[in-house]
Amino acid sequence: MSESMTVGAAAGDVYQAQGYLSPIRIMSEAGAGQLADKIAGIYDDHGVEAKGLLGSNAHLIFPELFDLVCNPAILDRVEEVLGPDILCWSAAFFSKPAHDPSFVSWHQDLTYWGLEPADIITAWVALTPSTKESGCMRVVPGTHNEGQLGHSDTYVAENLLSRGQVLDVQVDEDEAVDLILRPGEMSLHHVLIVHGSELNRTDLPRHGFVIRYIPTYCKQIGGRTTSLLVRGEDRYNHFDPVPRPQADMHPDAMAFRDNANAAMQAILMKGAAI
Repeated sequence: MSESMTVGAAAGDVYQAQGYLSPIRIMSEAGAGQLADKIAGIYDDHGVEAKGLLGSNAHLIFPELFDLVCNPAILDRVEEVLGPDILCWSAAFFSKPAHDPSFVSWHQDLTYWGLEPADIITAWVALTPSTKESGCMRVVPGTHNEGQLGHSDTYVAENLLSRGQVLDVQVDEDEAVDLILRPGEMSLHHVLIVHGSELNRTDLPRHGFVIRYIPTYCKQIGGRTTSLLVRGEDRYNHFDPVPRPQADMHPDAMAFRDNANAAMQAILMKGAAI
């Protein structure tokens, strides 16, 4: 599909059938370019530390990213699937520099998250071109209906996943679909769909901002973590609330994120070999 899709009343049905929706325009290419320039500046200013700053819960320390997870154009599409009461559980960049060997193995998102039920959606927002050559996300349609599959941890350095986790079952790559996105477009995918991505073979970085949205009735198993109410009402109080950062990397925001990430990592890395 070459043009951004128009998501209408049937979006939920399409999403439930195939496990994803793509592409969806949520901002202009110019707006995406401004954010991409900001990310490039963070890498220039902070070097090797930039990957960590832009990693887990980056929106807790950068106001522009906080505002992005609250973007109505994104939330309107998410609401068509999840309903009106929505939390942002986490957000992070999956970035691949030019000609970088980083990749994402075939996996399902939910495997170590400790969230239930699996009514969880990921918004993958492209700030730079996400193409076959730059290592766009690939999905296997319909696999979200197979339930939770087995995974093994590899801890391969080039794998962008926390454990380098990989599916224990063979993936038929002929069935995979490339989710090609222009800057300012996004895809939505189900937490259980099988997906991955290859390395970036281009001269440009591939910056994708990945936002995890959950309905307010979703629970964190094995501990208590933070979530940002982005739309509607939270009548369940399963998560601790999140404040908007006062400025980029404000000390209060940095401390809050450190604590939030520690609580999350204790759940995500439970039982890990390292």
